[in-house]
Amino acid sequence: MKLVLHPEVEPERLAAIVEAAGPMRVINGVSSLEEMRDADCFFGKITPELLVRAPRLRWVQSPTASLEHYLFPELIAHACTLTNMRGLFSDVIADQVMGYLICFTRNLHRYILRQARGVWAPVGGESGRVSFATGPGVVNDIDRHHLHLSDMTAGVVGVGAIGTEIVRRALAFSMRVLAIDPVPRIVPGVEAVWPVERLPELLAQSDFVIIAAPHTPRTTRMIARPQLRQMKPSAYLVNIGRGAIVGLDDLVAALEADEIAGAALDVFETEPLPPGSPLWGMGDRVILTPHVAGYSPRIAGRHLGVLLDNVRRFVRGETLVNVVNKAEWF
Repeated sequence: MKLVLHPEVEPERLAAIVEAAGPMRVINGVSSLEEMRDADCFFGKITPELLVRAPRLRWVQSPTASLEHYLFPELIAHACTLTNMRGLFSDVIADQVMGYLICFTRNLHRYILRQARGVWAPVGGESGRVSFATGPGVVNDIDRHHLHLSDMTAGVVGVGAIGTEIVRRALAFSMRVLAIDPVPRIVPGVEAVWPVERLPELLAQSDFVIIAAPHTPRTTRMIARPQLRQMKPSAYLVNIGRGAIVGLDDLVAALEADEIAGAALDVFETEPLPPGSPLWGMGDRVILTPHVAGYSPRIAGRHLGVLLDNVRRFVRGETLVNVVNKAEWF
């Protein structure tokens, strides 16, 4: 058996792969297309040119979790098994989602901006005329601007590995959680995972709509103006899935029309977000981060771990992890 790595990997990672491969030959980098002729498996960036030269190819391991820029028609049609790197970022990204939710409910991002200006004023009490009423049942303006997560509903769109971790954290804050997914699933703590057709119900009931779905042929611009209008005017949209899922022009229009309260975005239809985007000027209603939700010192080790596990499984003839439905892109 033969494993081809392309582009080539550094010596330390190569040594670990060779050890995991055991009796299987490992070729580090394609110096000639002839290297593909007897390849049984492949790790890295495969192309149509490489694929057509590999009549024996049975398994391809993508180095990425997302596949919208990896797949091409010939690979989708090919009989080989494709696996990806999903599951590496689940806890890290879920942590960032909760950071967004805490910012919007506790105004932390607003206080950081005020700190930079040397402003001492609670959100909701800027006039200085707010009295702190202490009688039972009395809520003042400052109270109204500091929300309580356990009173709120999180609607999670997509409950794969990342969405499931988001659900766990939301439940830890005693939030009510709704979820939709195209694949029937049981997620602990969620009464039922609804089919995608029930998206309008999720949008209407959620205080935070959290996009944790992959980019697939069916999710492109899944959230556009009609869907945003189905959300509560007090609700927030969070997108840590894929930028193509949310139409940015529609999101801008919805924010300008006060159809939703705000948004937190780590991914965008166009990256980097263009300097002229109106989102830059929307102040503390919008939190923008530059596609960093998956960054962590843990990821490199997890990435190598998935690859080595699958190499060992392939050599032993065992079921691979993270097998992809190529036609659905996940």
